[in-house]
Amino acid sequence: MTDAAARLEEERRRLLASITSRDADVAGIVAAREGSNVDDEHDPEGATIAFERSQADHAADSARHRLAAVESALRRVEDGTYGVCEVCGRPIGEGRLEALPATTLCVVCASRPR
Repeated sequence: MTDAAARLEEERRRLLASITSRDADVAGIVAAREGSNVDDEHDPEGATIAFERSQADHAADSARHRLAAVESALRRVEDGTYGVCEVCGRPIGEGRLEALPATTLCVVCASRPR
């Protein structure tokens, strides 16, 4: 396994654990509200509960998007296109790949306005 594949696999494991944890957080919030007659609009705690659920949902969704990018990068490792900018076709710098293992753009193309 290449260093890139190992980094990506580690990130994949970390994201899967994060998703599992966030999903459990959301389930716990939902379960805590079941059977209660809470009116979020008028209950001072209601806004907090809604906010916590929104934050947990957002964190899980964000992790799912990052996971999809990591899995796409793993496919690029397999097909030999990992580390090649999808816009200009030049190599993506090793430092950039270490910082952003799932990136598809070199620093020049990433900094251009779209």
